[in-house]
Amino acid sequence: MRTNAASAAIEVLFVLLPDTLILDWAGPAEAFRIANQSLERQGKPAAFKLRFVGPHSDAYSSVGAQIAQIEPLPLELAAPTWLALLGSPDEASGKHGAQVRQVTHWLRSVARQLQAPHSPHRLVTVCAGALLAAQAGLLAHARVATHHLELDALKRIEPLCDVQANRVFVIDEKRGVYSSAGITTGIDLAVHLIAQVCGEAIAARVTQVMVLPLRRGPNAPELSPFLQGRAHLHPSVHRVQDAISSTPLGDWSVTRMAEVACTSPRHLARLFGDHVGQAPLAYLRSIRLALAENALAAGQSVGQAAQTAGFHSDTQLRRAWHAAGKLGTPSAA
Repeated sequence: MRTNAASAAIEVLFVLLPDTLILDWAGPAEAFRIANQSLERQGKPAAFKLRFVGPHSDAYSSVGAQIAQIEPLPLELAAPTWLALLGSPDEASGKHGAQVRQVTHWLRSVARQLQAPHSPHRLVTVCAGALLAAQAGLLAHARVATHHLELDALKRIEPLCDVQANRVFVIDEKRGVYSSAGITTGIDLAVHLIAQVCGEAIAARVTQVMVLPLRRGPNAPELSPFLQGRAHLHPSVHRVQDAISSTPLGDWSVTRMAEVACTSPRHLARLFGDHVGQAPLAYLRSIRLALAENALAAGQSVGQAAQTAGFHSDTQLRRAWHAAGKLGTPSAA
């Protein structure tokens, strides 16, 4: 997660070949755009700079729409860069060999930058984009996901690759490889990456704006209270949830939440019960408990974690901990 406004925006390079599946890159790109928009509305700098590069200045997408003004493949990667490789329909296989070879050669030329120790770069693959990475020798010994119809092909291209079947996306932090199974799962991976960089509140905002009913991946939705109870379309409830997620340490009461929702406290309680499945103050408590758990995991004492999360005392944190049915004690977390 970026810690200050001076942090450089991450350059996200989408490599566009002819017949690239348009949703492989348009979905994740929209997720990054919405994250930037949400940050800017909070007076914060954009976290991502989107660029579209390729071997030619224009290309037809999988659905026939022509993409123009594509940038040339860069000789050097700006720090930090996320390099996104995308898939193509099976019927396009073999049609654009010269351009595929050009991109493969380019990938080998930047492999040193991608795979250097402590590299700030990441390799992101969506769908059959993993096959392109494998052809360039970038996936040896990496844990990788790809489209279920391409699993065997990926194993043939790179026998040293640890191919993960039946996975939405796979994170290999050690090798800086982030891969998704294909098409819509690129959006799930993008939201996961947004949460890492911008925080769970911004990721939750992205899922709300994109009307994603469920956030899939290694971190199941129930593990993140910031995303619990967000699979609904009620604007007033989302408005309260957004406000709490943005300022969880605020002096929140049901009355103040109702003012944000422009409704009465009684009606707000009813709305939360119908759409979130818990009372407004219980939702606030779940957000603060998540913050406290993060603080405890970072080495803070129970008292420090209570203060960080907005609890009045360590005793209040302990009570909230047990009321939520959590095992053990905060000090053992």
